Amino acid sequence: MLTQKQLDLLKFIHTRVQRDGVTPSFDEMKDALDLRSKSGIHRLITALEERGFIQRLAHRARAIEIVKLPDAIDGGVIAKPMAQHGGFTPKVIEGDRTDPPRSAMPVSDIHAMELPVMGRIAAGTPIEAISEVSSQVAVPGSMLSGNGHHYALEVQGDSMIDAGINDGDVVVIREQTTAENGDIVVALVEDAEATLKRFRRHGSSIALEPANVNYETRVLPDNMVKVQGRLVGLIRSY
Repeated sequence: MLTQKQLDLLKFIHTRVQRDGVTPSFDEMKDALDLRSKSGIHRLITALEERGFIQRLAHRARAIEIVKLPDAIDGGVIAKPMAQHGGFTPKVIEGDRTDPPRSAMPVSDIHAMELPVMGRIAAGTPIEAISEVSSQVAVPGSMLSGNGHHYALEVQGDSMIDAGINDGDVVVIREQTTAENGDIVVALVEDAEATLKRFRRHGSSIALEPANVNYETRVLPDNMVKVQGRLVGLIRSY
């Protein structure tokens, strides 16, 4: 039997993982449950883990796996994934990304699509924009949205670690030039530097927000920032 707060937290984690493909931060959990400190979240997470509903994954920052759901959730309260901005639901898959370079083509037997890995994208200090294919990666078709063009990038740096995006991960990007507040995007800064950050518009300025307290938000005039695509999935190798 779960307390109401434990159930509320499990629902929130489940919903956010279904919607975003990553676990919410402790701050987001605290705000969602209207708690005053993160110590309460730690106690709730420990209780959920002891009861076998979640599992904390070692050597991964803030990584939580939902093991099972109670009937209150699994019975239909929030069991269906929540669509975000256009009907897609980002997912995280784990696998090997060292496929030999080939032209993009469907892999019919596993219902996957091979996407070009366009090089590295900075999740930290912006690096020079990448536009050359370095390899290919197989991505489940369910991770892709509609008929839009998609590509993949290897993450370099740790500025998005609290969004569940680690150094060395491969992110799947839907190519587009617009974004809504809160989207994680590939941003091209001054036509020279590419970075992976959360997008916020404030009037005529664009804020590129990290998900790591060790990094500062960059606020730039909107004419200096071009959206190159939006995060729709993530692939992690071990």
